[in-house]
Amino acid sequence: MNEPVYSSVFKKEFQELVALKRSLGFSYATEASAFRRIDLFFIENRLSDKCITKELCDLWCRKRSHESVTNQASRISTMRVFCRYLNDMGVPAYIPPKGITKKTTRYDAHIYTDEELKKFFAAVDKSQSVPGECPYRSYVMPVFFRILYTSGMRVSELRLAKIRDLNLTEGFITVHEAKNHKERIIPIHPLLTDRCLKLKEKIHADSSEDEYFFMIRPGQPMPLVNVYRNFRRYLEKAGISHTGNGPRVHDFRHTYCVNLLRKWTDEGKDLMACLPYMCTMLGHEGFDETAYYLKLTAERFPYIKEQLKTSFPDLIKEAAINEQEFY
Repeated sequence: MNEPVYSSVFKKEFQELVALKRSLGFSYATEASAFRRIDLFFIENRLSDKCITKELCDLWCRKRSHESVTNQASRISTMRVFCRYLNDMGVPAYIPPKGITKKTTRYDAHIYTDEELKKFFAAVDKSQSVPGECPYRSYVMPVFFRILYTSGMRVSELRLAKIRDLNLTEGFITVHEAKNHKERIIPIHPLLTDRCLKLKEKIHADSSEDEYFFMIRPGQPMPLVNVYRNFRRYLEKAGISHTGNGPRVHDFRHTYCVNLLRKWTDEGKDLMACLPYMCTMLGHEGFDETAYYLKLTAERFPYIKEQLKTSFPDLIKEAAINEQEFY
């Protein structure tokens, strides 16, 4: 991945903050790119003095017509981190206060039914490649979305996986530089290992181990917008209505977790012993993040609610989703 190049009056400070964070063990790739957007903002507003005023900060924090509240909050948070760093370095900078963005109604996860999954993947299997624009779509999408659903991986963890990250002999994917900076191993469903091998033969005959496995074209991973546009197209073809708020791509992760918990419960397995496995699989930092799926499973499948309550009475009642966990 190319390193962002900073050009504003604060280019030295951006570089030093990124270097500091990485020296502490953080990958800081996403944040480094976010700083580049602030860097461009400073250039566009012709900032020449090393001082960030309240007026300039307010301009950055103002909600844009096309963005969600979540994206606005993320932009503000990035500016807040940088301004705090500047203050620590003795540089005057107004720090955006918390509470600028309005809280939105919590999204209720969509759990795909077996029939919806069947229709969705039937639509995915009809994908057609477009030479020059999406030359590998018909090969990549059927494998990509099936692994996404059967692994519970985050979208970017899968779309940024490289050939060297997939062990197709033993059937697993190694996730590097994931959220919470945790490396982990994700098993590939046995039925999909062969599909991955065939995909590799078709599009990676001359690829190096550092190539993106699900590339849109050589040297380029699938952008999030590409994943989303194709996802919406498949939903429409499958006859699954989209309300404007969902279903979302991330709901495959929710569905995977709920179906896994349902399977374990139906098999009479000890959830106290199984939950740490799920926590590790999902790359969660704490058990409370995983506990959300206990509540979600109980809501969707009332017949197992009493069994879940026996092991996790308080968590079933109180657990809440972390909306920052998605991509």
